[in-house]
Amino acid sequence: MPSRLRRADPHAVEAALARVTDGTREQADLRLLTKHFLALLEEQAPGRSVEVRVPPYAAVQVVEGVRHTRGTPPAVIETDADTWIALATGEVGWADALAGGRVHASGERTDLSPYLPLG
Repeated sequence: MPSRLRRADPHAVEAALARVTDGTREQADLRLLTKHFLALLEEQAPGRSVEVRVPPYAAVQVVEGVRHTRGTPPAVIETDADTWIALATGEVGWADALAGGRVHASGERTDLSPYLPLG
């Protein structure tokens, strides 16, 4: 199944990351980076057993295993856009984000540390 989300233009990603870093980010930057990094995760962890949610921007199903089709998935990860971008870029580690309550994960296969940071 092809990815629902698509990688953003590399120049747009670079510019948005620069604004996030210097504190001048806008919601459009968070939306672009969230969707871009979720698209990368879909590529690197194909499957449909874990739903990764970054409200209000996007959600994807990733990681091989039992396919989810209806209702609440058996494995869910939820975080905010700032945390997702920090995880994707390696600014924060998976274990630290989880321990600090910045990420909520329940169910099997919800350890994304093998896939992070994203390239």
